[in-house]
Amino acid sequence: MKLKKNERRQAIQQAIDNNPFITDNELCEMFQVSIQTIRLDRTHLNIPELRKRVKLVAEHNYDQIKSMEANEVIGDLVQLKPNHTATSMIEITTDSVFSKSSIARGHILFAQANSLCVALIHNPTVLTQESNIKFLDKVKLNDTVKAEAKVIKQTDKHYFIEVNSYVKDNLVFKGNFKMFYISEDEFNG
Repeated sequence: MKLKKNERRQAIQQAIDNNPFITDNELCEMFQVSIQTIRLDRTHLNIPELRKRVKLVAEHNYDQIKSMEANEVIGDLVQLKPNHTATSMIEITTDSVFSKSSIARGHILFAQANSLCVALIHNPTVLTQESNIKFLDKVKLNDTVKAEAKVIKQTDKHYFIEVNSYVKDNLVFKGNFKMFYISEDEFNG
C-alpha cells in the first residue's frame, strides 16, 4: 500500500534521520515510487542529496587526521575514532569502472581501504607494510561502497587493521593491513 504524499515525506524524513547515508534508489525501493518523486520530496523537505549529506559529515572528521591531508583520502571519511575505527564511503563513477563492463576497477576499492587505514592511525607517518585482500563480489557503476576499518591489534611499530567493504549489506571486499607508523616523539626527535 502506497503512502499519501505527506505521510511518505514524513517517512522519508525519518528514514534519512535514521540513516543519513541511505541512497535515493534505496528510498525508491522502500516507498515504491520513482526516483523523481524521491528527489522532489527531498527538495520539499530541504534534505540535500546523498553526496552533500556525506560531505557534511566528512568535513568534521578530516580535522582529526594526522597522517595525511584530507584530499588524500579516497572516498569520504564519514566516521573516525582515531586508532580504533573509521568508515568511508565512495560512489563508483564512470572514471572508476571499466568502460566495457561498468564494473569498478579493483584498485579503487583497494585505495579506499588503504587510505582509510592510513587516516585511522593518529600518528604523523603511516605506511602500508603488508596487505592481504580479497575481492568477493563485483561493484558496478553508481554503487556506493562503504568501507569499515577496525584496529585488531597494535604493537610499538605496527597496527593490524581489518577492512570490510559493502555495497548495501553485501560484502564485496575484505582486507587485512599491517601498517607501520612513526610516533609523534620519533617524528619530532
